[in-house]
Amino acid sequence: MAFPFYDQADEAAPPTPYLHDRAAVDSAADLIARFGDDAGFEAAALAERSRNLGNALGFCRWRQIERLIVLLSTGRAVGTVH
Repeated sequence: MAFPFYDQADEAAPPTPYLHDRAAVDSAADLIARFGDDAGFEAAALAERSRNLGNALGFCRWRQIERLIVLLSTGRAVGTVH
């Protein structure tokens, strides 16, 4: 059954990342400013570096920042818009 309010485009939207604090947004904005389209790759590299050092918290933080960068790069609103 099709629902009139259901938008299939929502399935393609990346999941909303968990943001522990404002610093994650600042880090994402900094990476975007410094690396442009490659900001997500840089965040992934930082996550990998943290994992290799055994820093699980750093790994998770940079992965969420990577997800935030991907979300910001979609160029559209995701979730409820008021």
